[in-house]
Amino acid sequence: MSKKLWLATAIVLGGTTIVPMQQAFADDWPPPLKTDPLYTVVDGYKVDSATMEGFRTWRQAACDRCHGANQEGLVGPSLLESMKQLPYEEFSKVIRDGRVEKGMQSFGSSEVVMKNIAKMYAYLKGRSDGAITRAKVEEIKTEEAK
Repeated sequence: MSKKLWLATAIVLGGTTIVPMQQAFADDWPPPLKTDPLYTVVDGYKVDSATMEGFRTWRQAACDRCHGANQEGLVGPSLLESMKQLPYEEFSKVIRDGRVEKGMQSFGSSEVVMKNIAKMYAYLKGRSDGAITRAKVEEIKTEEAK
């Protein structure tokens, strides 16, 4: 089925209409990006709750299978490098639509990824900027944030 047809088609099952995820996010795409600050990091690996959710989403989507556990690239490119230049709008588009010709799958049908795309961007941007110094992070405890 073509992508345009998929986006335009709603599946009706037992009187319930199920709208594809891409269509559900079409009106407010991309989701807003928190930028003040984009992420908060303490000691190079302790992050704010939103950035922590971005890390969890990265792991749940198994992005490390192609981009490596440390985002340095495997069959997919190093995100430590590409995220230095990749604006949020382009990142969101690539995650939602994929780059099928390059082997990048679409995550547009993943509710978890679509819901947390801005948080995933913050996590990967923090890694690329060098503020997050290791791939596995922990959430900042309340007393550490002060």
